[in-house]
Amino acid sequence: MTASRHSSPPRPAAARPARHFHRLAWLAVALALGVIVFGAFVRLSDAGLSCPDWPTCYGRAAWPTEVGHGADHAATAIRPVEVHKAWREQFHRMIAGALGVLTLALALLAARRRRYGMAQVLAAAALVAIAIPLYMRGEHVAASVLAIAGEAILLVAALRWSNLDLARVAAVTLAVIIFQALLGMWTVTWLLKPIVVMGHLLGGLLTFSLLLWMAWRATGLPIRLAEAGRVRVLLMVGLVLLGVQIALGGWTSANYAALACGTDFPTCVGRWWPPTDFSEGFVLWRGIGVDYEGGILDGQSRIAIQMAHRMMAVVVFAYLLWLVARLLRTPGLRGWASLLGALAIAQVALGIANVKLALPLWTAVLHNAGAVLLLFVLVSLLARVRAPEA
Repeated sequence: MTASRHSSPPRPAAARPARHFHRLAWLAVALALGVIVFGAFVRLSDAGLSCPDWPTCYGRAAWPTEVGHGADHAATAIRPVEVHKAWREQFHRMIAGALGVLTLALALLAARRRRYGMAQVLAAAALVAIAIPLYMRGEHVAASVLAIAGEAILLVAALRWSNLDLARVAAVTLAVIIFQALLGMWTVTWLLKPIVVMGHLLGGLLTFSLLLWMAWRATGLPIRLAEAGRVRVLLMVGLVLLGVQIALGGWTSANYAALACGTDFPTCVGRWWPPTDFSEGFVLWRGIGVDYEGGILDGQSRIAIQMAHRMMAVVVFAYLLWLVARLLRTPGLRGWASLLGALAIAQVALGIANVKLALPLWTAVLHNAGAVLLLFVLVSLLARVRAPEA
C-alpha cells in the first residue's frame, strides 16, 4: 500500500472555490469548535434557561448587567434575572450568530458562478431574517412558514447543484445552521426538552463536520492510498459509532443522568447491573410545557441511560483502538492514527473522571471537547483520503 500527499492537477476555474474560500472555511471551523465547547459550558453550568426569551435576553440585545435591568420584562415571570448566568447564554447566541454569518458568506462564495446561485442563497437568508421579528411579535405560524421556505430553497438548490465548487455542501451547511438556530430557540422556549437539547448538540457537531470537510476540500492536500475505498469504509463505520455514542452522551446530559450511578465505576450504585428502566429512560417525546431543568426521570430510568452510554463507550473504544492498529500499518496515516488513539484513551479517561470526581465542570466540558476532536480526526481523514489518480 502506498500513500502520497501530492495535490491534484488544477481544476478548471469554474470548478474551483473562491480564492480565499479555504481561509474563511478554516475560520468557520475554529469558531464552530468554540461555539460547541462554550455551549457545553453553558449547559453544564445550568445557564441554558438564563435568558427565557429569544433572541433577546430579557428584551436586551446583550444581557442584563444588574438584576433590576430586566425587572419590567415579561420574561421575569418565567425566570428571575441571574446576571452571572445570563451573559453566558446570550454570548453563546452571539458567537453562534457570527458563525451563521460566516456560513452565509461561504454559501454565497460557493454559489457565485451558479445561475441565480447568489440570489437563491440571499433569498433564503432574507426569509429567515424576516421570520425572526415575526417570531418576536408572537406571529409564530408566519415565522415558521418563512423559515421553512428558506430551508426549502437551500435544499432544492443543493439537490440541483454539483459539488465541484463545494456549492452543494455549502448550501446544505447553511440549511443545517438555520435549523440549528431553530433548535437553539426551542431549547429555551421548550424548557430544555431532552430531545431538543440532544438534537442541538448533534446539529452543532454536524455543522462542525460539514465546515471541516469543506475546509479540507478547499485546501487540497489529499492523501492518496491504493486502498482508499476500504479505509474510507472503516472510517465511516467509526464515524457512525462515534455519532451514536455522542447522541447517547447528549441524552445522558439532557436527562441529568451523568451521576445516576453515583461515583461508582465500573460498578453502578455498588452493583454490576442495578435495576434499570430502559423503556422509560428512552421515551423521546413527552409533550410540551414541562420544565426539564434538573431532569424529571426516576433513578432506574436515569441508570438505564447511564448504563447504555457506558456499554456503547466500550464498543466505540474497542473499534477505535482496532482502527488505530489498522491505520498504523498504513504509510501516510501513522501520525493521524497515533492522534486518534491518544484522543480515544483521553476521552475514556475523562468519562471515568466525570463519574469518580462527581462531574466537575472542567472535566465535563473537556469530555465534550474530546468528542469534537475525535470527530475532527475521522472527518479530516474522510475528506483527505482518496484513491490514486489514473
